This record gives sequence, C-alpha cells and structure tokens, in this order.
Amino acid sequence: MPKKLRVGVIFGGRSGEHEVSLRSARAIVEAIDRKKFDVVPIAITKEGKWLPPANSALLLPDSVHSLLPSNTHTATAAIELLGDASQLDVIFPALHGPFGEDGTLQGLLEMADVPYVGCGVLASACGMDKVTMKSLFVEAGLPICKHIWFLRSQWQSNPAKVIRKVTSSIGLPCFVKPANLGSSVGVSRATDKESLRKAIELAAEYDRKIIVEEELVAREIECAVLGNDEPKASLPGEYVVRDEKARFLDYTEKYANTGNVSFVVPAPLSKSMTANIQKMAIRAFQSVDGSGLARVDFFLLRNGGELVINELNTMPGLTEVSGYPKMWEASGISFSRLLETLIDLAFERHREKALTKTSR
Repeated sequence: MPKKLRVGVIFGGRSGEHEVSLRSARAIVEAIDRKKFDVVPIAITKEGKWLPPANSALLLPDSVHSLLPSNTHTATAAIELLGDASQLDVIFPALHGPFGEDGTLQGLLEMADVPYVGCGVLASACGMDKVTMKSLFVEAGLPICKHIWFLRSQWQSNPAKVIRKVTSSIGLPCFVKPANLGSSVGVSRATDKESLRKAIELAAEYDRKIIVEEELVAREIECAVLGNDEPKASLPGEYVVRDEKARFLDYTEKYANTGNVSFVVPAPLSKSMTANIQKMAIRAFQSVDGSGLARVDFFLLRNGGELVINELNTMPGLTEVSGYPKMWEASGISFSRLLETLIDLAFERHREKALTKTSR
C-alpha cells in the first residue's frame, strides 16, 4: 500500500477571519481522502501563538477528532514540523486574511522549502491588498469600479479633507473597506457623511489602508480558478438576495443561515457571458501570477450588462457554505477530489521552482 502523505493544515491566525479559518480547516479534515492523506492540525491563535498538533486539535470540533491520525497527540511542535521535511510532506494553509493569506506565511514556507497549497508570496500579497490588486487588473486591461484609497494616518490627521475627497470623487452611497481583509469584515455601506465617518472609523480598526468604492447596482457573480501555469475556471455562481434590506453581503449574510441569501450555481447566465466571466477570471488570476487556487468576484451591472471585476481572493473560504467548492462541485469536481488536486498542484509548483538556480 502506498505511503500516506502527511498534510499539515494550518488554521486560525491573527486575522478578523480567524473563525472562518477554523470552519475551513474543519471542512478540509472532513472531506480529505483519508486513504491517501493523514492530516496534522497546526493552529495559530488570535495572538499569533503557534500551537503543537495536540493542542491544535482541541480547537477543532469533537466530530473531526476521530478523523485525525492516532499519532497527532505525540507529533512535534508546530514550528519544528516546518523545519523537518521528514515530518510533513505538504502544507495546506487554510488561513484567510492578514498573516496567512497575504504572503507572510508563504514566505516562511518558501524559506523552509516545504511544498504548500495555493499562491506564492507575490500573488498572495497582491491579492490581499485591494488597491494593488486593482492596479494590476487595470494593467491587464480588466474593467474595475471607481475607487479611491487613503491611509489611516491621513484620516486621523484631517478627517474633513478625507470626507471631502470621498464625496467629490466617489459620491454617496459608497462602500468603505479595509484594503487588506476579506469575508466583508470591517466593510460598511455609507449613505451620508455621518455614516461615512463611522464606516471609515470601522475600517481603520482593521487596516492602515482604507479603500472606498462606488456603489453599483449589479448582480454579484463569482468564478473559481484552479491550476498553475495553465489554470481553468469553473462554472460561475451567483449570490441571490431575497431580502432587499440586505444591501450587501456582510459577514453575517455570508456565514450565517439568515435565509436572506442563497448561492446559485451555475449562475443563470448566457453561454457567452459565462465564457466571458471564465476568461476574465483566468486573466485576473494570471495578472497577479496566481497558482493553485483563487476565487474571482464580479459585478454584472443591471443597467447595460457590463461586467466589472471586484476582487480576487487567493485563499477563498472552504467552509460548508463557501462558493469555491460549490462552483467546482457543479463543474464536476467533488470537494475531496478538489483537495487532492490542490495538493498535486502544490507539489507541481514546488518541483517547478526547484529548477531555478539559487547560486552561480
């Protein structure tokens, strides 16, 4: 019988998306093919402390403990695992947001020379920063919405000037976001100067860089990308809002069963629009030099049908309610098979990098 591969699943982290990461890790443990893989859980606390596997397992629900290998509780400390190639075969970083999805962890894994799932340092960093990401989209000839950005220090030193800049350049209503975060954490819709002030204050709690985007009356479409140098795109999905009071998909609407929002895949689109979305998703992925996986989010304007790229996520949610696995399921790839493919792509990328000379 072939030797099982040991997959270190890193989860938690110093991010506003900590809880989403826990749910992604649980989903991975439950769905991964245990005939081929053993999972070694590696948790990072909200304070940034790395936990050994035995302690990490305690952060996962009791229902998944039986799915972990019996030697989990005797495994080496987490940091030591990364430095010992005999301990782990590949890393699956199920981390979302800063200090995990932004290139910091990817840099550590590169230094340790460990194969890992997902985008590399550059793509992860560019995919995390919404301002840099949009600049790369423009360079690739992709349409984006109108936006401006500013620093927290600029807001704190002269809030009136920032308010004037936003209202004159973007107008109201608008959306205010931390530039480096996901899952709609810290995002607000501002309809007047007072709500704009509160929205900026909230976003500034989560990042030193704040981005403000125009409000678009549009359908929210997503497309999943999978691959390295020759990526493929899934069938697109769409978030359908039943309650018009839910003006945007905030954290609660995304991860709680409110009944207001459903994710429909395949999205009801023409063949030509579907093909266009898939083509643009791949181009967005390549514009940041992506590898492994990403989810690309679009706005399909209700007036005129123009397609606009909103953003790209280099480690999309993999929870039971997340769009990324659902889109591939509808495209003919089960979640279990998807996880195996991502691990295969991690090894492929690692082998390709090994061809590059590091000395003369």
